[in-house]
Amino acid sequence: MAILERHDTGAVAHLTMNTPERLNALSDEMLAALQDSFDDLAGDSSVRAVVLKGTGKAFCAGHDLKEMTQGRQAEDGGKAYFKDLFDRCAQMMTTIQTLPQPVIAEVHGIATAAGCQLVASCDMAVAAEGTRFGVNGVNIGLFCSTPMVALSRNIPRKHAFEMLTTGAFIDAARAAELGLVNKVVPHDALAAETAALAETVAGKLGAAVQIGKAAFYKQIEMGLHDAYAYTGDVMVQNMLYRDTEEGIAAFLDKRPPNWGQG
Repeated sequence: MAILERHDTGAVAHLTMNTPERLNALSDEMLAALQDSFDDLAGDSSVRAVVLKGTGKAFCAGHDLKEMTQGRQAEDGGKAYFKDLFDRCAQMMTTIQTLPQPVIAEVHGIATAAGCQLVASCDMAVAAEGTRFGVNGVNIGLFCSTPMVALSRNIPRKHAFEMLTTGAFIDAARAAELGLVNKVVPHDALAAETAALAETVAGKLGAAVQIGKAAFYKQIEMGLHDAYAYTGDVMVQNMLYRDTEEGIAAFLDKRPPNWGQG
């Protein structure tokens, strides 16, 4: 079986990390598989939403520590390997946010270190009750500096700093309070609730969601006046879509829109 499986349901692509014996760790092979899949999805106009999940007891336990230990055996002590590893991981994480489709994490069990980073990098997340989240590297002497980038862009800074410096877990309910996940649901409802959210997103005009996702991440890094100037231009571009014209007409006529006008 593949370490990363994909199946599509309508306009929703489901990616499943499938190394449960390793808690779906972000091994070199898993990072490559995720990057390849996201690259493929970037050019797949038939997909309008993506769900990312893991098999077994955990969503993702972060980097593969056994592989990292082996990388240290190089003559340079692993410096080149580690630089390449974290560069590849950063590329994969940022690819998620540059995809045209929204990506929803379906999280259960644990999401630790780079696994927590993966949740934070997704556009939305649904968690099962009992899920635990942590950036626990400090417990083994490795501060989670790269996971910090995504985490500190999801939750308030003092709470992010507390997680990073104590190595403590937070539960799913606390993760929702802080904004790391969108909702918490019973474990047996996790797949259905996540699929329903993905199908709702996939039912919108794909071109509008695509332009909106790109604008969301770009404007959030801008100052207030620049953000309004930029998003005003985006709104103009969006208003000129024929499908947007159809959507407005359908709303006024009190009928479903007939997408596909261009």
